[in-house]
Amino acid sequence: MFLGRVIGRLVASVVTPGMEGIPLLWVQPLDKHSRPEGKALVCADGTRMAGCGELVYWEASREAALTLSPTFVPVDHAVVGLVNDVMIDEDDGTPAFPPRADESPVATSASPAPRRKRKS
Repeated sequence: MFLGRVIGRLVASVVTPGMEGIPLLWVQPLDKHSRPEGKALVCADGTRMAGCGELVYWEASREAALTLSPTFVPVDHAVVGLVNDVMIDEDDGTPAFPPRADESPVATSASPAPRRKRKS
């Protein structure tokens, strides 16, 4: 799945059977830091809830066609969901998971959020 920002809506003058009532959106692909990446593309909105300015995640190719009802409609890209927040683990020396009890902890400036324990 890929991140994108909705930058506009489209209205089709001719609609393919199976695509009736599915909104079409202009989506600008983004990198993980929410910076534009590549050219804007048209996505079918399977959620039917995305609006201009919203952060969305989208799918491409066959998977895009599978997200819509009915499946296998002729689309190349589809909005799969809305994104509320993006959290990035940077490679700054902090572990992605907290250390186990038998490991020494890594000193960090901020304590990490509590996470589930690993199975041994």
